[in-house]
Amino acid sequence: MRVVRTLEIAIAKVSSLPDADQEQIGRWLLSQVEKLRHLRAEIDKGIRSLDTGEGKPLDIQDFLRRKNDRHDRS
Repeated sequence: MRVVRTLEIAIAKVSSLPDADQEQIGRWLLSQVEKLRHLRAEIDKGIRSLDTGEGKPLDIQDFLRRKNDRHDRS
């Protein structure tokens, strides 16, 4: 497995931090990776449904209104 240069640099810098900081950064990074995997799986699922003709037109104004209403209630 090849690690991109930016990640190599980040890991090198993190490795010089105290153990507790490394642990916190490691947990955060793993959380981000899991979120990304979940998002990619959802995107793939959506693409498959579109490929099988299950898609439907999206009313973007209605979508944004519902999202904003939900956000305002939080």
